[in-house]
Amino acid sequence: MSEALYMEDSYLKEFDAKVVSVSDGKFVVLDKTAFYPNSGGQPFDEGVMKQDDEEFKVVFVGKFSGEISHEVNRHGLKKGDKVHCVIDWDKRYKLMRAHTSAHIVSTLIHNEMGALISGNQLGVDKVRIDFSLDDYDAEKMVEYIKKANEIAKKGMDVKAYYLPRDEAMKIPSVVKLANALPPAIDTLRIVEIGDFDKQADGGTHVKNTSEIGELEFMKAENKGKNNRRVYYSLKN
Repeated sequence: MSEALYMEDSYLKEFDAKVVSVSDGKFVVLDKTAFYPNSGGQPFDEGVMKQDDEEFKVVFVGKFSGEISHEVNRHGLKKGDKVHCVIDWDKRYKLMRAHTSAHIVSTLIHNEMGALISGNQLGVDKVRIDFSLDDYDAEKMVEYIKKANEIAKKGMDVKAYYLPRDEAMKIPSVVKLANALPPAIDTLRIVEIGDFDKQADGGTHVKNTSEIGELEFMKAENKGKNNRRVYYSLKN
């Protein structure tokens, strides 16, 4: 199984790896990778793999049967090749900022309204959060985004660490997704934002909330019974 370097260091922009397998000429598995696969509402990383003088663009990254697979734009790589990989840092860093901001907003919604998060989608231009709630005042979301900005500006450290599953599940609201439980594994990765939030998470985050920048409310919507949605953007 590929070593997921992004789990230990979200700021790793370049790395060397070895090709473990190639399927259909363009689906590449490496022995280790810092490319984040499409999962948990966070889009996949893009970038390049360099092998000698040749360059292969990474156009999609996904996780299939436990393996992280990188789709490249052309054939040429083969098992055993050594590659130097470079991540599209501009895209990755925007998604890191977005992911940490989403934890703040979802925790605020959960704490203030008692709502569970039913879905989310991070993007470089906007973030979407869905939550389950009967009574809903869209104007409150404007206030929550303002509160999220105040929290981000506190400059709280963000850290990730691992806990035994039994210990992790004792943390209040360690899972904020509706009808969801962490994967059935013995050890869970916890992302902690200062004294504000702790939750199980496998994504990439900034080291300090001051890196997030300013959140800007876009719109709020009703998406059917008990399903609410809010959009916001991050100023560069």
